[in-house]
Amino acid sequence: MIQSIDRAARILQLLSGARHLGITELASALDLPPSTVHGIVASLHSHGLVAREPHSTRYMLGPALLKLSNVYLDTLDVRARAMRWTAELSRRTGLAVHLGAALFDEVIVIHHNGRPDGTEQMPETGLAIPAHASAMGKALLAFDPSAARDLLGGPLRALTADTVTDPALLTEQFAHIAARGYAVEEDEAVIGESGLAAPVADRSGAVVAAVGVVVPSAEWPPETGVVAALRETARNISRELGAPAWPPRVEPWTHEQWPDEG
Repeated sequence: MIQSIDRAARILQLLSGARHLGITELASALDLPPSTVHGIVASLHSHGLVAREPHSTRYMLGPALLKLSNVYLDTLDVRARAMRWTAELSRRTGLAVHLGAALFDEVIVIHHNGRPDGTEQMPETGLAIPAHASAMGKALLAFDPSAARDLLGGPLRALTADTVTDPALLTEQFAHIAARGYAVEEDEAVIGESGLAAPVADRSGAVVAAVGVVVPSAEWPPETGVVAALRETARNISRELGAPAWPPRVEPWTHEQWPDEG
């Protein structure tokens, strides 16, 4: 690992989530001398990867990252092939729709269709959510036992009082998800938001994304037909990608797949 690149990446991670930090705060978080951090931040700033607040010494993520992220999104075949199907799902259900892909222990929203009711809504493309706390993340993990085992072997963060963090309970959920072809979550990532999600597979049969609907918790459970529309959308996107079958095939979940305790 190249030390300078690793340190720069860690600075960008610290500034994620709309955080604005000064050199002293970054240096403390990284356990590095402020002079070292200042030099790295100056280089990132020169490339537009971080920006400084006006009339301040605090830094935030820079505009060049937006350009890079858009280039990344444009290279995703699943996003290009899914967009018409997610738009139709939003129209049919009246709900916001997310398309997500795995990003380490999170799921990142790679496409977002807002609720088609004309209300003002924040664009959520690029939003990252802990995988264990989202319906999309659970849909991905249920069809990737290896990734799920790695995730469940470490500490899991509770985002709300309803976030499920017990590995045994999550494993039971994964078994149900794999059997029925969709996942649910209620108020686990954001209070007031619940959702459903289904896996999307490619021509190799591997799950490469998940499509989900966002349901206000005040409207939970969703109306009859939402699950069927969601499953149909996931199946159609998977067919576009050449998937041989849907739901995707996965080895049955067993007790032996639980992470070791202690």
